[in-house]
Amino acid sequence: MSYKVIFTPSGIRADAQEGQSIYDVALAAGVDIQSICGGKGLCNRCQIELSPGEHAKFKLSVGEHALSSFTDSETKALEKGRMREGRRLACRAQLCGDAVIEVPSDARQHQSVISKAGTAIDCALKPAIKLYMCELPQPELDDNPSDGEALQAALREFGVEAKPGHRTLMKLQPILAQNDRQLIAVVRDGSEIIDVWPPSPFDAYGAAIDIGSTSVALYLYDLTTGELGWQSSAMNPQIRYGEDLMSRVSYVMMNKGGEEKLTAEIRKQIALMLEDARKALDLGPNQILEVVLVGNPIMHHLFLGINPVELGQAPFTLAIKDWFEAPAYRFDLGISETARIAMLPLVGGHVGADTTGAYLTQIKAMAGRSVLLVDIGTNAEIVLSHNGRVAACSSPTGPAFEGAEISAGVRASPGAIERVRIDPETKAVEVKIIGHDGWLSDSRPEELAKHRISGICGSGIFEVMVELATAGVIVESGLFRPEAAPERTVAEGQSWKFLLVDRPENPIYVKQTDVRAVQLAKAALSAGVSLLTDYLGCDQIEEILLAGAFGTHLDGQYVAEIGIIPGATADNVRSIGNAAGMGAAMALLSSDEKARIIEAVKHIEKVETATEPKFQDYFVGAMSFPTAPRQEGDASGRGRRSRSRTR
Repeated sequence: MSYKVIFTPSGIRADAQEGQSIYDVALAAGVDIQSICGGKGLCNRCQIELSPGEHAKFKLSVGEHALSSFTDSETKALEKGRMREGRRLACRAQLCGDAVIEVPSDARQHQSVISKAGTAIDCALKPAIKLYMCELPQPELDDNPSDGEALQAALREFGVEAKPGHRTLMKLQPILAQNDRQLIAVVRDGSEIIDVWPPSPFDAYGAAIDIGSTSVALYLYDLTTGELGWQSSAMNPQIRYGEDLMSRVSYVMMNKGGEEKLTAEIRKQIALMLEDARKALDLGPNQILEVVLVGNPIMHHLFLGINPVELGQAPFTLAIKDWFEAPAYRFDLGISETARIAMLPLVGGHVGADTTGAYLTQIKAMAGRSVLLVDIGTNAEIVLSHNGRVAACSSPTGPAFEGAEISAGVRASPGAIERVRIDPETKAVEVKIIGHDGWLSDSRPEELAKHRISGICGSGIFEVMVELATAGVIVESGLFRPEAAPERTVAEGQSWKFLLVDRPENPIYVKQTDVRAVQLAKAALSAGVSLLTDYLGCDQIEEILLAGAFGTHLDGQYVAEIGIIPGATADNVRSIGNAAGMGAAMALLSSDEKARIIEAVKHIEKVETATEPKFQDYFVGAMSFPTAPRQEGDASGRGRRSRSRTR
């Protein structure tokens, strides 16, 4: 007899025969449902719930006995706490009538992975690590293969041809003896059995890690479901040896064994973060099995223990630029001895794995379009797609946008100024600090006194420069016009400084040297973009994608008005968050995405800014502030916003 089955929440409908298992019906219909035992009733993961009653939406009446009676496997799963009350195992429950079957979220396979951390990623779940629950036959005198052979035969039933490694063989027989010949086989790349576990509800996990010069971000994923289980960030401890990349290279050059110190520092930090994640999720010591990392070339080389000195001088030769894999135990990360680390490929001397990670998240969006991808940092990394070609370069922007080289510059932490508004008429200033929702002004000293203001961070630096220019306090060349704001402009030697926040103690100023530092940084990035657009013959950029934590906090209007990216408008700038880390996650969760980025990097054309004659011309041309008065005698800025002033 034929019955109708409807699966929720997917809404997938199927016709099935009496006596068919719900698992078989689900597989045939393409329903996401977990199983690592192939429907043998061993893993207890394919849990479902019957929804009896009248379903007007589906025009279906479902009886209480639409499924067969409980089996011994299901009773055992309930008794051991592996299955919730009211649920059934899809592979044991057989169809006895029309049925509406709910597949709970914790039982879905999640064929598509979408992460909300940083940048949204959407990819098919196809990790390198897969789990298979097996039950090996009892050996007999006249039919007595080795247990290793029996395990290989059991995996062939899943279509997997894999060989056991040494660790597997050491653990195999004790686990079989203690668990009625049942176990979970941990298989990597469909070819190697790297471990065996007792038949418990364990999952394999993997980490995607972005090693930035300032901070380290970690994302821990369940490789069975694709779900993000944990994320954290921490300061890169290498920062004590130098704020920017070149200062760390200088440290290595000037201190014997310096590279070993920097390598040990970053590995120790990552090991601590992995241990925190493991404890937070109550994972066993062997459950984190894959780690995919990204970083700029110097961070990449230092993590691998490679001296980065060659990257500090022309021609900036990499030791390796391809996808890299190695056993994790060589890196002292404190995870399973069978774990593996991998690093995404690099493009060239100063275009690293962080850029390729970000590019991986945007390949589909950039294909066939003129799109610019920029990660603004100490060394800006830029990728441009146009007319089916992709080119990349780096520009030495320096640390100004991260707060270094700015007199009152600080990192983006509570108390830092992140937003600035200057009234174009009165020159009154309002600021917004991280950790406080309201706007502050020294015209309201009692409110200002309640808050600790540490300085000004990257997004605030962007905004204050544009506000000074638009209000006519600085001219196009970057020089102050003291007459424009006489109450706030103070002489300092042969130059001037602008009073941003007036406090009895530690007033915050923007100095002429700060303006110059920003000019140099923005001109370098602008010149790099101009070189790429020239190289590919791109006259108009459709979209500008800002990657990285810094880019996330920038207002597109200010990106356009500061003149840092030619062709930027308030409407074509989009922030994409920590795309580098999400690219690492995509490569971790999908072997298809790993293959995609390995192939894509081969076709990225590297443009070397250091040897391009036009770079200096573009650099000089980009020093000006587009919204500022052209001359010192002009009354106000010339780039008035068409939109209303927002707070």
